[in-house]
Amino acid sequence: MADFSTISTLEGDAQFDIYVARPAGTPKAAIVVIQEVFGVNEGIRRKCDNWASAGYLAVAPDLFWRLQPHVELDPDVPAEMEQALGLFGRFDQQKGIRDIESAIKFARREIDGGKVGLVGYCLGGRLAFMAACRTDGDAFVGYYGVGIDNLLGESHAIGKPVMLHIPTADGFVPAEVQQKMHEGLKDNRHVTLHDYEGLDHGFAAEMGNRRVEDAARLADKRTADFFAANLA
Repeated sequence: MADFSTISTLEGDAQFDIYVARPAGTPKAAIVVIQEVFGVNEGIRRKCDNWASAGYLAVAPDLFWRLQPHVELDPDVPAEMEQALGLFGRFDQQKGIRDIESAIKFARREIDGGKVGLVGYCLGGRLAFMAACRTDGDAFVGYYGVGIDNLLGESHAIGKPVMLHIPTADGFVPAEVQQKMHEGLKDNRHVTLHDYEGLDHGFAAEMGNRRVEDAARLADKRTADFFAANLA
């Protein structure tokens, strides 16, 4: 069962929508799926549905709601890619993290105080890393997160398991940025990094031209095993 629900901001001064996918039985844990710059589109909803099929409560907050509620863009359409990049430039990441905190609290209530993992893609990969530094989630995964090198000064605050998937030919994350990530995180016992040689940004998208099937399956298997180990 899956549909949109409405939750409140941390301050309680506004409400926004969150996609919720529920498993057939009692959830084993919860997973917050953090959107790309394309909104809570069909690809993100499918990822939630897949987690629900695996026995998790899965939720995806509509993080662009302050700019434009229910954005759904297709990265394979150039005009929509440009629109997505424009939204990214206007997006308030600090407020976004607080909305993610609201999603964590909602998910934890729904599973009676159980564990909550977070997984994000692109912008969501960056926000997953920020959440690892700033929220009380239990495990964090970032796929091709952008600008993480600018967040390494916060990494001392990471106290829960983190996994990052890094395609080495990422057009949005140059090699020198990847090197900074490896250097800055190599001594953090909570963080695991996986490189994907020759692959570009978006290789694990659920649908569309960016997806690279074998690599996406490998990364998703690593993520599933990671959550199974850390959300039990």
